[in-house]
Amino acid sequence: MPALIPTQFTGRITWLGTVPDRAAALAARPLTRLRATFGGPEGESHGGLTRPSCSRVTGQYPKGTEIRNVRQFSVLSAEELDQIAAAMQIEALDPAWLGATMVVEGIPDFTHIPPGARLQAASGATLTVDMENHACTLPARVIEDHLAGAGARFKPAATGRRGITAWVEREGLLTVGDSVVLHIPAQRPWRHLEAAGAAQA
Repeated sequence: MPALIPTQFTGRITWLGTVPDRAAALAARPLTRLRATFGGPEGESHGGLTRPSCSRVTGQYPKGTEIRNVRQFSVLSAEELDQIAAAMQIEALDPAWLGATMVVEGIPDFTHIPPGARLQAASGATLTVDMENHACTLPARVIEDHLAGAGARFKPAATGRRGITAWVEREGLLTVGDSVVLHIPAQRPWRHLEAAGAAQA
């Protein structure tokens, strides 16, 4: 029995980009096509098979511990970007300002697709979803440089809409305009999610 179910939800890639030097600047450089390798997007400083652990996983590892890199891609929803912009009371939000790797339109409630889901492009290139990418303040500085006074509004507006992080399961070429099919794990939700959340709070 297949462990992953192809769904009827097909999105379209509307934007691609890489951040050549994340230490120098968060903003991404737009591209029309991008090669996804096992080490992540070619030319992306956030790529690599491993990475030093960050503040998001301090409950598991001391900061700076070498761990598997499951944050090779930052994938956003075109619809959720529009919602963030509306909540920030700005006309539009450039995904480059957020250090995005890919923007997809057409998949509803995108930020909350299940961890372990796959996004498979026509080329066969396949991304495995790590988890929701929680909103942070880092993009605020880039946004502020372009729209004075708007940066501080990003984090509250982006909460629950910041997209997902993902890693490359199968290599291949991604191109703006390509379709991507959502595949989800064939399992029910864990019955103890609510209790686990209460324990964490």
